[in-house]
Amino acid sequence: MSTDNAVDAAVDEAASSVGSVWPIHSFVTANPLSGFEDRPFEEAVSRAADRFGGRGYPRAETFRAALDEGRIDRERLDAELIERGFDADTERLLERLAAAEEADEPDEAGERAQTDSAAERVDRVLTKWLSAFLDEGRAEWSMPNREAGFYDAFRSVAAYDDEVPDGGLVADLPDAPTEAIEAALDAYPRDQWEPIFEAQFAALPGWTGLLKRRAADDGAWQSAYPITLTGYLAVRLALADAFDTDLSPPPEADAGELAASDEIAAAFLSAWEAGYRGELVDRVAAESEGLDGSDALDEGDDAERPAAQLVFCIDTRSEVIRRHVEATGDYETHGYAGFFGVPIEYRGYDAAVSVDACPPILDPQHRVSEVPTDGETRASRDRLTSIRETAESVIETLRSNPATAFSFVEGAGSGYGLALAARTLLPGRVYDFLASADDAVPDDHEFCEPGLHGEDDASDGLPVGLTHEERVEYAATAFELMGWEAFGRLVVFTGHAAETANNPHGSSLDCGACAGNPGGPNARVLAAICNDPAVRDGLRERGHDVPDDTVFLAAEHNTTTDEVELYDGGVPDSHAGDVERLRADLDVARKRATAERVGLGSSTADATSVREAERRAGDWAETRPEWGLAGNAGFVIGPRELTSDLDLDGRAFLHSYDWATDPDGDALEAILAGPMVVTQWINAQYYFSTVDNAAYGSGSKVTQNPVGNVGVYQGNGGDLMTGLPLQSVKAAADTPYHQPLRLSTVVHAPVDRVMDVLADNGAVAELLDNDWLSLTVVDPTRDHRAFRYDEELAWTPASDDAEPRSAPTKPPAAADD
Repeated sequence: MSTDNAVDAAVDEAASSVGSVWPIHSFVTANPLSGFEDRPFEEAVSRAADRFGGRGYPRAETFRAALDEGRIDRERLDAELIERGFDADTERLLERLAAAEEADEPDEAGERAQTDSAAERVDRVLTKWLSAFLDEGRAEWSMPNREAGFYDAFRSVAAYDDEVPDGGLVADLPDAPTEAIEAALDAYPRDQWEPIFEAQFAALPGWTGLLKRRAADDGAWQSAYPITLTGYLAVRLALADAFDTDLSPPPEADAGELAASDEIAAAFLSAWEAGYRGELVDRVAAESEGLDGSDALDEGDDAERPAAQLVFCIDTRSEVIRRHVEATGDYETHGYAGFFGVPIEYRGYDAAVSVDACPPILDPQHRVSEVPTDGETRASRDRLTSIRETAESVIETLRSNPATAFSFVEGAGSGYGLALAARTLLPGRVYDFLASADDAVPDDHEFCEPGLHGEDDASDGLPVGLTHEERVEYAATAFELMGWEAFGRLVVFTGHAAETANNPHGSSLDCGACAGNPGGPNARVLAAICNDPAVRDGLRERGHDVPDDTVFLAAEHNTTTDEVELYDGGVPDSHAGDVERLRADLDVARKRATAERVGLGSSTADATSVREAERRAGDWAETRPEWGLAGNAGFVIGPRELTSDLDLDGRAFLHSYDWATDPDGDALEAILAGPMVVTQWINAQYYFSTVDNAAYGSGSKVTQNPVGNVGVYQGNGGDLMTGLPLQSVKAAADTPYHQPLRLSTVVHAPVDRVMDVLADNGAVAELLDNDWLSLTVVDPTRDHRAFRYDEELAWTPASDDAEPRSAPTKPPAAADD
């Protein structure tokens, strides 16, 4: 291996412990400790604390509140503590936890002393140029020579930066970044290089994670302005040399030793999780006993067909609206990952760039663009859009240009002041006005169709559109994963998106399965696929006999206001009455769902609750327009009948699955290796943003400073904040709204089948073995008994969950039928 390749390989390995960070305009919830998922959870949080300085467990006061509220069973807690070698004096142990937390708080005097350290000066110069280089269209003045790449661009500007010393390596950087790295570390033994690299990447994990993701993504911005981990590290080490920074790596922590306070916290956390998991499993198991197949659809009897079948994302917010939709009439709802199984790169009609519309664990496989089909509506859209964009451009220029901002406000006078006042004092009225203005501009779905048919243009390796075989495969896979065997007259694929004002983290409320983008386009793609007569012929060959009178359409659920917009432009007249009834019932469901979500009580399930939800969406001073996925703790994989009669309080992801239609376990394998991994990432993001918002979240929205359309600072510089804002997870600064629990997954299937799937998926089994989430199987073939995954493909009867972890056992053999 050449020297350059050896350095590059060591750089990549050293950066592996830093989790990838997506730009804030397409915020993706991901485990900030993803680089440690190959280690047991308790070891991982300990190592991450040494590396990044973040907490790994909830605070003592959070555990005390959970105890007082009855969320932690005291007997289970006592057993957990005794198992770990502690006595059961919970109050004394909580005081011990609180004392350890106080001792770990940063020393203010020490922080002040470090402000002008050499390392701080390196960070200050580096983050200034990183923000200028990595900007994605927001900055008025960007870094010169960006097209040459970060390393060469920095070489060209370093001599003109007064904050950069004149001497040392930085004054005469070599042509190649690997040469700069070797020069900077010439005085250090080779066996210290990788630990040095790790420490340097961990110094600014937010920026490291962003450039790591950008380099791996190879999208439009990276293609135009490339940056590499090696180039970044070369600049950092050159600055360290210039500022005479000691690069000696910190001593490695002993992985075998955990602090006693962490052991205590781990016991409290395990007991808390066991309580939630036990209740969820008991409720699902009880419903399982009542399943006898009598509710299955009879395709030949129209009286048995539902008024409509609606497929929602597995998102926890869908659990609320699904309950209320089902309560309004004879409707079936189903759960499916919100990209609807079609991994696309999507480009809207007049969008400047394409976006990935699939989960972060997948790469897009197709490019789909909007294709205009209605010339008259298109012309109206172009005219209105041009007027709006011109006005927005002028205002944005005036707002962001310091030479004109004050004169603009002065010239605009009372009109501008009234607009500001209306935004602040009458957000509901402003919402109505903006909604009316948006309604006047046609949306893509009103005059375009997604371009599904393949073309020859695939010069960059990504096929345009989908072949016939691919369209049949995606449709069949959707029905097989959800266990569908019958279809109603209307089938609605319902994506979701959020609507908020003045919210840098707005994309964190959009569809995580669509990489932080709205899910409507994906829903339209699958609906168009399923309406294709040729695809239906192919589906019949696969065993899916879709009736001729079944019409597929798309919709989008606004999770902030609970409005469900139907994209029904192509629905035939024969189904117009069905659509109108559905639209009316969706309005009723919206009122009930908003009453539940905004906390006004069921008595306000009318226009009052809807208006409050709309106010929150339109109020630019509202720090909590909606709670997103806060509260998430469970994931149920099984038929809707398991949960349709349960109020899961918007805390559970729900994926439709019927084990009886999946004899080979292929559908289950896809769900466990895909959606379950994504929900674990989401759960981990909420967990760590709650337990240590300063290290793993992004602090208060009030003091955030957006930078370059890629992230936020706290204050006027420093590292990018990578997680969720404090207001997304806490009701107040010291009062968590989100309960920080690891994900509890419940699968309705034969336990042997689940074991076979895990045996073939080492990465999924490793997550379970390392306690990043739990898995319980409710087995309908074994008297609906529940078995909890322990480790190494062994299981424990869930009835033992009231006791600390015991020796794992193989599940009992199923009785012969």
